Parts: sequence; structure tokens; C-alpha cells
Amino acid sequence: MTAQRYRKIKKCIEQRQTGLTVVMENVHKAHNLAAIARTCDAVGIAEVHATTELDEIILTQNASSGSDRWLEVRCYKNINDIFSKLKKKNFQILAAHFDQDAIDFRKIDYTIPTAIVVGQELEGLSTETVDHADKNIIIPMYGMVQSLNVSVATALILYEAQRQREEAGLYNKVQLTKQEINKRVFEKCYPRIARVYRDKNEAYPLLDKDGNIIS
Repeated sequence: MTAQRYRKIKKCIEQRQTGLTVVMENVHKAHNLAAIARTCDAVGIAEVHATTELDEIILTQNASSGSDRWLEVRCYKNINDIFSKLKKKNFQILAAHFDQDAIDFRKIDYTIPTAIVVGQELEGLSTETVDHADKNIIIPMYGMVQSLNVSVATALILYEAQRQREEAGLYNKVQLTKQEINKRVFEKCYPRIARVYRDKNEAYPLLDKDGNIIS
């Protein structure tokens, strides 16, 4: 661990946007899951949520480019459990879903806590999920094809959210607690050592200004 890499990891974690997330409802294709995760990491999202029958989502290395190391992926069996968690934190729920009342995604305020919900590749979002949403959003298109790949659509929406949050100065405001930052930094810098401490149920040691473990 070099001091330069330690500072880069710490800065990335300090810029994580706890008020922006993505919810994936039954997105099954591995390359789409990985591509979405890669974009989420790129715009500084702290964690994403997904409904799946699996206990864990495995991201393909080539498509995710290692983003699974930096992004927390929370898995749920029921979409209602995700919405309940987000509503308690006052998130607005935006469903990427076309209907006559859907709003152009660029006309949304993403500087407030926001969850963007995207659906599986063929059937989109379930009726239950759409009913839970505060608003439906769409990406205007003028071609014969009226839908985009789910990972492409998610990227477009997220970069509009990033643009607004950057203009509002939110990337310059640390949103995680100091304790959470220290925890994440240690786990990302020393994943194997962190695993040993977790198995022993012991607190992580402190790091000095260059990222070295203080014995």
C-alpha cells in the first residue's frame, strides 16, 4: 500500500454520495449488472440495491472492471424491503418506466436523496414497483426503437444526477461519518487483514497519514 494509493482511496470514499442510489429489480444478465455497478462507482455512489433469488450477486470481472471491490451491493428477496428502507431515509423513488405521466429525466432534482429504480431487460418494472414510485421518468427518444439497454439508460440518468450534484457542491461535502469512512478505508486498503479482524470480532487498527497500520 503506497501513500499515494491510500490517499486516492480515502478521497474516493469521502466523496461517496449516500443520497444517491440505484435499485435493480430482477436485472439478471451479468454484463448489465456489472456495467451498472461500474457506472455507480464512477459517479460516487456508496451502495446499490437489488432484488434477486440469489444470496449474492457476482459481477463479471471484465464488465465491472473491479468496481465490485468499491461498491456495496445489497441483495433482497422482496422489493418492498428496499422501499421501506429508503422511505425511512426520505428518498424520492424514481421508476425508469414509460407512461403518459412520465417526466423527462433531466427535469428531476437529484440533489435531494434519490433512488433510481430500473427493471429487468425484457419485462421492465413490475406493477407493484411502479405503484411505489413517487415519479416515473423517461429518456426522450426519436428513433424507431423506444427503449435503451438497461445499463445504458441507467448511465444516462446517473450522469445527469452527477452533474446536478457536482454543481451543488455535494462532492465537496463529506456525507459518511468519520467512523464509517475509517471502516471502509481499512477494508479497501487491507481486505485480507480486515477479514481476519472481522472473524475475531475485533475492531480494525488505526492507520497513519500514509495508510500504514499503527501497531
